[in-house]
Amino acid sequence: MRPVEIKKDIFWVGVVDWNSRDFHGYSRSPMGTTYNAFVIKDEKTVLIDSAKASFLDMFLCCLSQATPLDQIDYLVVNHLEPDHAGCLPRLVELVKPEKIFCSPLGEKALRSYYHHSKDWPIQVMPSGSELSIGQRTLKFYETRMLHWPDNMLTYCPEAAIAFSSDAFGQNWASGERFADQVDRGVLDRLMAEYYANIVLPYSPQVLKTLEELGKLGLNLDMLCPDHGLIWRGKADVVHAMTSYQNFALQKPVNKAVIAYDTMWHSTEKMALSIADGLIDAGVSVRVMNVKENHHSRVMSELFDAAAFIVGSPTHNNGILPGVADLMTYVKGLRPQNKIGACFGSFGWSGECVNILTDWLKTMKMDLVEPAVKVKNAPDHQVFQQCYDLGTKVAEAIKVKLAG
Repeated sequence: MRPVEIKKDIFWVGVVDWNSRDFHGYSRSPMGTTYNAFVIKDEKTVLIDSAKASFLDMFLCCLSQATPLDQIDYLVVNHLEPDHAGCLPRLVELVKPEKIFCSPLGEKALRSYYHHSKDWPIQVMPSGSELSIGQRTLKFYETRMLHWPDNMLTYCPEAAIAFSSDAFGQNWASGERFADQVDRGVLDRLMAEYYANIVLPYSPQVLKTLEELGKLGLNLDMLCPDHGLIWRGKADVVHAMTSYQNFALQKPVNKAVIAYDTMWHSTEKMALSIADGLIDAGVSVRVMNVKENHHSRVMSELFDAAAFIVGSPTHNNGILPGVADLMTYVKGLRPQNKIGACFGSFGWSGECVNILTDWLKTMKMDLVEPAVKVKNAPDHQVFQQCYDLGTKVAEAIKVKLAG
């Protein structure tokens, strides 16, 4: 890749990971991703963030086309996660920076990642700190838990630009660098998927951080995340921030997700009957077999749904492993404002719905009961019970959305 001048003397120098499909080991990135880094050339030349260590050669190639490495004075580390700071040890060797700037919690993360860093010229920048680099100033603001404790945002008021680290990003490998160059519908979906699977547990902190940034009155016409496309123009900056505000509020829509696993298709047939009840009541439905849908795909659909209906056969006095995986994942992301219901089949002992009910209770979902459970294979009476469960959930959705 070649550097891209995004504003006068400010360059994108990142890497496009076209083949990324596994993001952070727990989510999917079916359209790839990018590791964005930026250079500001002033009286002092500053590099903000870097890339995964496995992309070191590509990153250095792009970076060196923007500026000779020995002319870089400062390194700014907005976030220590290895996909943004993986090249840092080699950069320190090559650049020999005067200073490495990070947040207070960033220093702790840096020391624990790079145990040989005791002699690095690290300078901690508490929230609100300023740094003159010549004609421009950099201001640093902690954005804790967006999505690690060490995250910070770097703001250049003279250029009306903010380098926002993980916040406002998307997983999308492309030849374009700006949000206004691609399909907005796809971009918004990818930003929502990123939020749902990465940032969602920290929604209270997102709201707090957005409020604090709003009080600062930052003049912004460009927002540069560390993944995906750059937001340019005031309207797009407002769109990105408003989207995050809405994501964090977690207001549901008229939609239900039915997630299930099945052995001999009894639970699957029950899922389809529940879906019929919802559809006939006017609810948008996603029916998702966990064998065919990765847990991050289910979570992306569940993100804005009003209801989560989950089913499993009983397996060894428990539930099927794929459903247990999904429930563990969803619980960790702490979705709010959801209605829950469950169903299942069994051959011998029949613990499935009790286990699923307990999961939904721990997630503080509003339960629609009774759950539907059948031994071996459902008949017409059980299908009617499933259909009725769907209509009950639909009614609960109607009440929730009206409230």
